[in-house]
Formats: sequence, structure tokens, C-alpha cells
Amino acid sequence: MKVLKINHLNLPAIALEDIPAWLDEQGVAFNAIDTVNWQEYPYRPEAAFRIVATDKGFVSNYRVDEESVAAVADGDCGHVWEDSCVEFFSSPTDDGTYYNVECNCAGTVLVAAGKDRNARTFAPAEVLQSIQRWSSLGRENFSERPCEGPWQVVLLVPYSVYFQHDIKSVEGMTIRANFYKCGDNLKTPHFLSWNPIAVANPDFHRPEHFGAIEC
Repeated sequence: MKVLKINHLNLPAIALEDIPAWLDEQGVAFNAIDTVNWQEYPYRPEAAFRIVATDKGFVSNYRVDEESVAAVADGDCGHVWEDSCVEFFSSPTDDGTYYNVECNCAGTVLVAAGKDRNARTFAPAEVLQSIQRWSSLGRENFSERPCEGPWQVVLLVPYSVYFQHDIKSVEGMTIRANFYKCGDNLKTPHFLSWNPIAVANPDFHRPEHFGAIEC
């Protein structure tokens, strides 16, 4: 099981598009999302994430270089996993509930909670609206097209994203988690993870195969 120790930082009052440079200045390294768990989907685009904690929430930054990109999902909680998508699944407690925060390359998100992949509960509108997003590709939808170099997204995710729990701070917590890169409906579908997933078919809803982030 992979374990990642993350930093607690004070986020300055800067524009979202300046956060990658700020993370560079803070020496926050990227972590590869590069595990091919299912050999029938061998394509491995270059994908990586970095994440820090603040007093109000997580700051995450993804960087991806792939053959093609798409952002078709129409609004939050749409089928973002079918687009060029990065994902953060996490269990903040040991009660069996985990959350999925999924984001396509245009900053459209999906957030839900539950104990397995079935009967999941979507986050309330106010939670979705509280997630600040920036994409180097802009925020408008577009059909699949060739990727012309790496793209990035930045997410400011308040702890209220854990909407079935009451979490004001993650300091001192160990959160079970995994990070993913997928594109179910792209010309070349792929399903990459940070921590390996030992099941027969593509399935990210596997909390038993989460790694851990130490906050």
C-alpha cells in the first residue's frame, strides 16, 4: 500500500491559475498516476497529482499529457469519467463511507458518497459550488480533439466535501485514498491508478485497494 505524507500550508490570496507556480515554489512534488491494472487497457498517458492541506480544505493540482482530450459532460455530476478525467477517492473515517471527487479537463466535477459503487448519494449543490476550479484548457465543453501538450487542473476542495461527516480539519488524520486518471469514452480508453487495484475488471470503487495520505 502506498503512503503519501502531505504538507499543511497557508494558501495566499492568489488566482487559481497561479497555484501551480506557488506549489513549485513550496517544493511540492508531483506523484505519478501510472499503474496499469488491466492489461486489456495498456495505454498509459503521463498523469500526476500533488495535494496539500490548508486550514479550509485540500488544494490539488493534476498534470496530464495524453493523445487526445475531451470535455463533453454537461454540468456537475454528469458523466465526467467518460471525458479526460482525474479523480480523488477517499475515506476520511473507518465507517466504510468513501467519497469520489472526479473532475474532467474543463473543471466539471462529480462528487458523491456511499459505501460501495451502488446507491451513491450526490453532493448537495452548495458543496459542488464551493469547489473552486481552474483548467489550463478553459471551462467550456468541447468534443474529443488531439492533445497539444500537457494540461492542468487546480481544485480547491473544502472539507465540507465530506458532506456525510463533520470534518473541520484533517490535521493529524490518516485518510485512505486513491487517485485515478481515466477516459472511458475516449478514442483510447484507459484506467490508471496511483495505488494498484487487484481486481479482474476496471473498477475504481474499491476502497479495499486505497492507499493512504497522512495529513
